[in-house]
Amino acid sequence: MRASGADPTAQGLVDAALIKADGTDNKSKFGANAILGASGAVAAATAKALGVPLYEYLRVIFENNNHWQPELALKSEYVLPKMYFNVLNGGQHADNNVDIQESMIVPQRDTVADNLRIASEVYHSLKSLLTSRGLSTSLGDEGGFAPNLESNTKSLELLVEAITTAGYKPGKDVAIALDVAATEIYEPEKDHKYILGSEAVGLSSQQISSWYREIISTYPVISIEDGLAEDDWDGWVQLTERIGDKVQLVGDDLFVTNPERIAKGIELQAANAVLIKINQIGTISETLDAIRLATENGYKCMISHRSGETVDTLIADLVVATGVGQIKSGAPARGERVAKYNRLLEIENELREKV
Repeated sequence: MRASGADPTAQGLVDAALIKADGTDNKSKFGANAILGASGAVAAATAKALGVPLYEYLRVIFENNNHWQPELALKSEYVLPKMYFNVLNGGQHADNNVDIQESMIVPQRDTVADNLRIASEVYHSLKSLLTSRGLSTSLGDEGGFAPNLESNTKSLELLVEAITTAGYKPGKDVAIALDVAATEIYEPEKDHKYILGSEAVGLSSQQISSWYREIISTYPVISIEDGLAEDDWDGWVQLTERIGDKVQLVGDDLFVTNPERIAKGIELQAANAVLIKINQIGTISETLDAIRLATENGYKCMISHRSGETVDTLIADLVVATGVGQIKSGAPARGERVAKYNRLLEIENELREKV
């Protein structure tokens, strides 16, 4: 199926044509990355042709069922996101013994510029701490440090110390967030245990949930992503009941930006937030549909990068356009991560000039 001659401002129709041309349930003929490349290129080119920033174009189609209407263009009232910086890597993102895949810092100031500055200061404070203790400062997939540590909670202790050493108050100025990626440590053949290799223990769903409760009562952790395995639905329901009123519980592997899985989570009340990765679902309009489904049902959303990233900055415009208020794009280091943060700085400056 060809989409030549189609109105590019009808993003939903363009994306539908791409999906139909592929003709598979999982976009396996063309590949989700190829389809997303085309979908994103149409959106970026259309915004440029219309003479509006990409975040403004995406904002309008987000609020208008994936269609552009110039009279709906909004010049202000954008929400700039809190940024989650992955500064300690483990799990599948690093060659070390730490089970938790991402330990993140979340500066709590009101501007992108201030939060990026604070994150950079804490990042370098952390490097100095690691160096002073003879620990590795080699980098994991997303630019965070990847030392071997005696336990998973040691990473939290290091973050608290790095925040304090940088001159900030843990919890007040800088919070902490985790991506456990628990599917990677779940072993159903071993009595459905979650295996913490660095501590040589196996925990049931209830036991690891209790561990998280201890963590959030001890450290300033505001968000836990993929705390349980992707198909441990009963465990997710119990975890949400136990601590969902105290901390954000984000589903990534649980939901994979898939409306069917998001709808199941909503029905079961499993987790309370959805990680949004545009390459998981494959088109701009499907991504916006997933965000609408989640937010309209009281779930928060966080826009996310991937480990194998490029310098493309689409997700920076996307997070501002949708107003979900949260983005993660790795450490404040390396070009493919910093590109997103630089784009958010540009957007912040543009919006300031419009006021």
